[in-house]
Amino acid sequence: YLPKFHCELNFIEFFWGAVKKYLRKNCDYTFQTLQMNMPKGLRSVDIKTIRKWEHRMIRWMEAYRGGLGAQDAQLKVKEFSSRQYTSHRRVPETLARQFDQ
Repeated sequence: YLPKFHCELNFIEFFWGAVKKYLRKNCDYTFQTLQMNMPKGLRSVDIKTIRKWEHRMIRWMEAYRGGLGAQDAQLKVKEFSSRQYTSHRRVPETLARQFDQ
């Protein structure tokens, strides 16, 4: 059972969004093409992507279970998805300091 008006708890919403995105990209505005592309669109969503959505949904559920409201829950979920970029092609901080001396 899923509560009404909480699409963030239902990863099928993300799935349908991805399928519709595929269909929009591959569209010539005929019903025949839509029928032909629908199975391709359904197959276009990778299982890894679906698992990511599932993990995100679980984080939302944990945030709500912890008593957070929608805005606070959104910030909590965002903590997991907002990562800082770190490059493997950079001078380490300790080495950079040595160059400055």
